[in-house]
Amino acid sequence: MQFGRSYEEFEVGATYQHWPGKTVTEFDDHMFCLLTMNHHPLHLDEHYAGETTQFGKNVVVGNYVYSILLGMSVPDVSGKAIANLEIESLRHVAPTFHGDTLYGETKVLDKWESTSKDDRGVVHVETIGYNQDGKVVCIFRRKVMVPKQNYLDARGGEQPGRPVPQPDRNWPGE
Repeated sequence: MQFGRSYEEFEVGATYQHWPGKTVTEFDDHMFCLLTMNHHPLHLDEHYAGETTQFGKNVVVGNYVYSILLGMSVPDVSGKAIANLEIESLRHVAPTFHGDTLYGETKVLDKWESTSKDDRGVVHVETIGYNQDGKVVCIFRRKVMVPKQNYLDARGGEQPGRPVPQPDRNWPGE
């Protein structure tokens, strides 16, 4: 299974559909809000959201929606990244609610080789997230520094740092 891509594997215009989706539960949303100290009642107080907001129910906190989509994109986009350089833009274009399932896809907008080191490049991508009905809820663009194949080869290939199982009294080896 592929986890990320080298610079050479990215093609401008390519779109990667991230799988599987993630159903957002009330627990997920509340835990994220509490961990990040976002105590806005729109996200935590069902009565408040139902009685005083245009949505009539709790809305999933936007940073959680973004985090889910960013995480979904890692196996396809940044799993081999050297660095995330920039979040250029982030737009929440529709609300996400408890019970919605999020899906994402990322399009390669551009790529260029590093001017300071010849073993890496930068990939510019746009990720969109949408719910089970196909309604787009979040769009963001980012720039990621990714290795070229020669960088990976010099550091152990596709799975750098992976240990080899060592025989012992519990496992004698092949």
